[in-house]
Amino acid sequence: MTILKLEPSSEPFTYEQWEELAKTKLTKGAFDYVQSGSGAEETLIKNREVFSQWDLLPYVLTNVEERDLSTNLLNRKIAAPFLLAPVGFQTVVHPDGERASASSASKLNIPYITSTVSSVALEEVSKIMQDTPHYFQLYWPNDDDVATSLVKRAESVGYDAIVVTVDTPLLGWREKDLHNGYFPMETGAGMANFVSDPVFQAKYNSDDLLEDSELIPVIRNILLKQNLTWEKLAWLREQTSLPILLKGILRADDAAKAVQFGIDAIIVSNHGGRQLDGVRSSLSALPAIVEEVNGEIPVLVDGGIRRGSDIIKAIALGADAVLLGRPYVYGLANGEAGVTDVLKNLLSDLDTSLAIVGIPTIQMIDQSIIEEKR
Repeated sequence: MTILKLEPSSEPFTYEQWEELAKTKLTKGAFDYVQSGSGAEETLIKNREVFSQWDLLPYVLTNVEERDLSTNLLNRKIAAPFLLAPVGFQTVVHPDGERASASSASKLNIPYITSTVSSVALEEVSKIMQDTPHYFQLYWPNDDDVATSLVKRAESVGYDAIVVTVDTPLLGWREKDLHNGYFPMETGAGMANFVSDPVFQAKYNSDDLLEDSELIPVIRNILLKQNLTWEKLAWLREQTSLPILLKGILRADDAAKAVQFGIDAIIVSNHGGRQLDGVRSSLSALPAIVEEVNGEIPVLVDGGIRRGSDIIKAIALGADAVLLGRPYVYGLANGEAGVTDVLKNLLSDLDTSLAIVGIPTIQMIDQSIIEEKR
């Protein structure tokens, strides 16, 4: 009998270790920006705690020798049922920022969602992603001409979908950021998609006299649209042929509206606990939304995903895939290698968990393997 001998590792391995490493590498402002939630962080905490309210019920004596983590999403095959969530301002974490995250995702065939407030222009991210699925996340600017330009730029260079964030008419009350006096754009991060946009430049810097730093208040002023309504989605549909996803759904009736308005998929999300504190956890909102949608469009979920068993629980409750945020951003503190380590660990954890739960493929996960604690 061969006994596997594991050597102690000096490298970060768990989510908690990556978080601690990031804390040592980042400025206090940057770390708190990534780590914190809004208000008293009640929702941030609930996003994690809710996973412990569900037990997995593994099958035994099933053949799991050949396992398959892949799944299909929006008519594309992906390596595993998770995507890298849109996270802006990544150069405050590492100088390579979104370049490193996208490069790691591309090499592992993990979909990547580029943020409106990326520190790297959407065209460059698309070039890095190549044929790996990648979506563009839209914070709908308070200028429809700029919004149209961003969407058309994304479509023209090969993005696979548009993800409209719908839970952010304003930024949440983030007490740590307020205490620190920290907004990452003040460092020069998160401006790339605006300063590279011809419509934005023509309207707000037509003489090309303003330095990028002088455009920060302009971008902040138009970044978020407070009068965005459902009816505006019909207008967006006219601007692009790409699939449209809505990110930030927590109500079943809003999910039903999304179907009625022809949305192609929804993401159940509370913005990682960073918008309205006191809302329910994403996972607790998921079952009712899945029931309401009834398979008409894919349902994704984010918030609190840390390990392979979390992914299995979310899929068992009806999600088609999940989004990963803070874990890969903490890995980014070590550059592309750190992101890759985080993703490879999660893939291995998911593969191991799938085998032990007694199911060989992601598609076979269903409600029979999960039970709410009594």
